[in-house]
Amino acid sequence: MIAEKALEKLKEEERDLGFGSVVAQEGVRLLNRDGTFNVKRTGLRFFSSLNLYHWLLTIAWHKFFVFVTLLYFALNSTFALLFLLCGVDALKDTSSEPTYNAFLRNFFFSVQTFATVGYGTIHPVGFPANFIVVVESLVGLLAQALVTGMLFARFSRPTAKIIFSRSAVIAPYHGVTGFMFRITNARQNQLIELRCKLLFARFETDDNGKTIRRFYFLDLERDSVVFFPLHWTIVHPIDEKSPLYGLTHEDLIRADAEFLILLTATDETFSQVVHSRMSYKPDELRWNERFTNIFGRSTDDSMLKIDVRRIDCTEKAE
Repeated sequence: MIAEKALEKLKEEERDLGFGSVVAQEGVRLLNRDGTFNVKRTGLRFFSSLNLYHWLLTIAWHKFFVFVTLLYFALNSTFALLFLLCGVDALKDTSSEPTYNAFLRNFFFSVQTFATVGYGTIHPVGFPANFIVVVESLVGLLAQALVTGMLFARFSRPTAKIIFSRSAVIAPYHGVTGFMFRITNARQNQLIELRCKLLFARFETDDNGKTIRRFYFLDLERDSVVFFPLHWTIVHPIDEKSPLYGLTHEDLIRADAEFLILLTATDETFSQVVHSRMSYKPDELRWNERFTNIFGRSTDDSMLKIDVRRIDCTEKAE
């Protein structure tokens, strides 16, 4: 009996996913649909946890461009105010239609200096204004180099964009029942050596009457594919060895079950490993339904094709 308990404890440790015992006992979703973890860390000092490079590398593109635009206007406005502090005559406008508003004149000159345009119609007068020009020229060179480097880093950072079927299905499969979901690559790049890990989490009552969440690795019909040009239906056969054997939809709801998915592949373009995560809850399962066929052929040649719009389509299983 002691040996069996020790073996069971060892198996539990091997199934530890890093959520910890406290989080594992909470009745919350562990993985969101977008692959983010449903946990939050607090108590860290702002500057100790701040990583501007990582933040700029991972935020959405529209947020990145908004940040760069605001930073551009903020820097030029700051230098415009510095020029304004040097006096009204710190900058001379010799153009045919001079800008009489002092702040706008200083702002436009700052933009020309910052971007190294230098039309020559506005020029600094005196040591303070010329010194600010020297400082702004240096700041402008550094800012342009940093933004250019960040753009390159964002473009060159490999990421996976996998489309998961909105629902998983549980239906007859080769004489047994199977848990199945479908994936495809949302980009034109090629992924190779794609691997999948599927875990099943549910709440159980242990020998002491305590309710805990336990994790089980589910065996797959095929846990990897060498090539991933079209789509892949990932199947877990629900046989006598499966933790899902004999469970109903109501059983999964009562156990607050969750199916956790981790995909790992090699991006052929960058020759680097990329990841993708997702999970399904009981209300995202379709029972006694199967995925419909999404294969077809191009009209102009005999090439195979798939209709990605139908990746979620199911029909009643016989």
